[in-house]
Amino acid sequence: MKKETAFLDIQREETKSFKPNERIKNFKEFIIPTSKTKISEQASRCMDCGIPYCHNGCPVNNIIPEWNNLVYENDWKDAVEVLHSTNNFPEFTGRICPAPCEAACTLNIEDSPVTIKNIEKTIIDNAFKKGWVTPQINKNKSNKKVAIVGSGPAGLACAQQLARAGHDVNLFEKNDRIGGLLRYGIPHFKMEKFYINKRIEQMEQEGVKFHCNKNIGVNVKFSELNKEYDAIVLTGGSEKPRDLPIPGRDLSGVHFAMDFLSQQNKRCEGDNDLDEKDIIATNKNIIVIGGGDTGSDCIGTSNRQGAKSVTQLEILDKPPEKENKVLTWPNWPLKLRTSSSHEEGVERNWSVSSKRFIGKNGRVSGLLLEEVEWSKDESGKFTMKPKESSEFELKADLVLLAMGFISPPQKGLLDETGVRLDKRGNVAANEIDYKTNLNKVFVAGDMRRGQSLVVWAIREGRQAAHSVDKFLMGSSNLPI
Repeated sequence: MKKETAFLDIQREETKSFKPNERIKNFKEFIIPTSKTKISEQASRCMDCGIPYCHNGCPVNNIIPEWNNLVYENDWKDAVEVLHSTNNFPEFTGRICPAPCEAACTLNIEDSPVTIKNIEKTIIDNAFKKGWVTPQINKNKSNKKVAIVGSGPAGLACAQQLARAGHDVNLFEKNDRIGGLLRYGIPHFKMEKFYINKRIEQMEQEGVKFHCNKNIGVNVKFSELNKEYDAIVLTGGSEKPRDLPIPGRDLSGVHFAMDFLSQQNKRCEGDNDLDEKDIIATNKNIIVIGGGDTGSDCIGTSNRQGAKSVTQLEILDKPPEKENKVLTWPNWPLKLRTSSSHEEGVERNWSVSSKRFIGKNGRVSGLLLEEVEWSKDESGKFTMKPKESSEFELKADLVLLAMGFISPPQKGLLDETGVRLDKRGNVAANEIDYKTNLNKVFVAGDMRRGQSLVVWAIREGRQAAHSVDKFLMGSSNLPI
């Protein structure tokens, strides 16, 4: 058992990384691995608090206190077994999850939560090193065929679970590589892609068949899948970006963030001969519109490409630097967050609205902005109004729109299926059985819930797999 007062005697230690001026020289991961001895000490800080709010904070319901104790006892093999019991891909979440579990940790009341994310990452990295991550092959085949459309985290989790249940699983991906957002949206400096490749190899041995360059509804008819398979799971992403329809939008040099990010990821994969025109930040003044994770990824990528300057704009007010724990804990709080990309160099602006793109010879040269004020109306709804005489201009050679995503694209797959959509344009289904209005067709991940986290996609993929297995066999032993 852990030392009962460890959370009092041992201080939280943040992860260490290469300095910003060093890490922006390449696109490799920059977090320095923590020693197993130090990780064991950090794990001992888990309070055994009786009501583990971290469970509720974690979308996949990781059994965090249990594997913390196993790490403290140096039982790393059992720790990875417990970790894998709820999460198919902890090497993904241990790198790119924002760690709502740490926000929910009881010790976060005093701003010193257990370093859950780093412990998770160390458990799985050690397991790969030791050769403990092996295929789980079910020799009892069901003779049922399942098609999964989309190879992001939801599709991968769903496919792996169903293969382990004994089904014949075929996964279809429209791009030339497997991974979806993990492959093409998450920068390499946050997660290198050989981790995806390792899981593909494992899943192939478990029986999953991968099919790239198969865009269902475009170059492969959905009706063909419907005839051949006993169940179909739609696990595409929320890929339709929010646009900014202001004057000058058609100028050259104004791009969606994901077009910029995916190009760089392709370069990192060796695809230097891109079909589309290069979008690159080298020696340019960059403006990133949007203050979320995608915007942050644009900042880190721009700095690594050698941008002259990077400015990030956010229409909302600057959040408080510290949340009111009495009101927010254990929920995910609204507060100012500084990412590793922000540390690498950026000017951040809040409460500004874009009015017009300024152009020269058909190319963007600047952006006209105005400051805005936010207030609540009589109904309690926040409203925005411009400040008088607050207009100003910023120079820009490249503008990246990173204002979130609206819905999955409807042209192609969704149009052909005729599947029912909700008011937001996502495929309609509940979180009980993940069934659509179409017979034997299920949906999970961002295509159902809208733009969200990788960890939520994994959860939905696992839960959808349980529902599909139950649909095919009458009951299911797969975890929910």
